[in-house]
Amino acid sequence: MNLRGTRSREDPEINFIPLIDVLLVILIFLMVTTTYQRISELQITLPEADADTARQRPREINVGVDAQGRYVLDKAVFTFTTANALAEMLRKAAVDAKDPVVIINADAQATHQSVVRIMEAARIAGLLHITFATQSSAAGK
Repeated sequence: MNLRGTRSREDPEINFIPLIDVLLVILIFLMVTTTYQRISELQITLPEADADTARQRPREINVGVDAQGRYVLDKAVFTFTTANALAEMLRKAAVDAKDPVVIINADAQATHQSVVRIMEAARIAGLLHITFATQSSAAGK
């Protein structure tokens, strides 16, 4: 008993006409809403100014800490005793410097506490500008 009959089935086709219609509407919308710069139409003479001399870079105080907890301050290695002792060393390094910047070079494996100690010592020494030295991740790959 054959209930389906002998009709052959046609393969379905994708109708691209509605897709093309939608794309044309989007294209017209983009063309209408796009703005173009008309700089070439304007004759502009830019003003002249005498620039000030370049600002001097502030004094940099490099403080490093390695994974074992040893500190180095401007190439002098020492072991940490107290935040006040480190603050005194930072004060000595910042003598005759206007707004020095403390650059913390911490090893990736250094403890968080050792970095916090450097920041606390800088606060005690009255050094407000602190930054961290990093390297780009592309250099390690």
